[in-house]
Amino acid sequence: MALMTQQISFMKMHGLGNDFVIVDSRGPGPLISEEMARRLGNRHLGVGFDQLAVISDSPQADVALTFFNADGSTAGACGNATRCVAQYEMQRLGRTTLSLITERGILQARQQGALVSVNMGHPMLNWDEVPLAREMDTLHLPLEGQPTATGMGNPHCTFFVENADAIDLAQLGPKFEHDPLFPERTNVQFAHVLGENCLRMRVWERGVGVTLASGSSSCATAVAAARLGLTGPKVEIQLDGGSIHIDWREDGVWMTGATMHVFDGQLTVQFLESVQ
Repeated sequence: MALMTQQISFMKMHGLGNDFVIVDSRGPGPLISEEMARRLGNRHLGVGFDQLAVISDSPQADVALTFFNADGSTAGACGNATRCVAQYEMQRLGRTTLSLITERGILQARQQGALVSVNMGHPMLNWDEVPLAREMDTLHLPLEGQPTATGMGNPHCTFFVENADAIDLAQLGPKFEHDPLFPERTNVQFAHVLGENCLRMRVWERGVGVTLASGSSSCATAVAAARLGLTGPKVEIQLDGGSIHIDWREDGVWMTGATMHVFDGQLTVQFLESVQ
């Protein structure tokens, strides 16, 4: 990497415990490789994160975002990281709205009091959009438990169970993440209905593992619950890290919740040279 002899600045942020390293690569900023992301994602030997978000310039939106998982693989969408970056940029610019472009396209964000909302776009409900390995009904997959598949810029597999807290995520998460039905692997959610338009959900994230929250997973679970008639299109989802609100509207799936900017830091030359 060309800039290994220079320190790289970063921000540590989280949305409901779903934590991120944010690197601003606008202008002559640093280039982040998959290997760099993997090393940074190690909680013992690097900084540690669920996802890494890289900010870059875009002629189409206020900012562009690229996402990496903790294992160094790329992610097409990351809702909570999008909200975190939107919060940071809106505060920096003194604005209450922002546009961000990801693999999902151009997403709109806005300040909602102390919370941040992002429109994550329309859910992808056809088998080839998720994507799945072959044509099938995405509402009832031919897997034990008949989960529902949803694309939100990344693939999701949602199980509705009697008690999500009784599920062994560490055992079942990787089993379904790597099921041949999902050629790009999948995020896995287990949820149950707590009350009217209220869900309890736990998450296994593709390329990461168990996480305290997941924005795109929350969107996918809300869409799946509405399609199955378990809830309406507007729900509260209680995650291990707190509550998030999802509203599936005609213009897309809006996600609203808290964000936190924890600290700023710099990667040392010693660490950067060790990645080469």
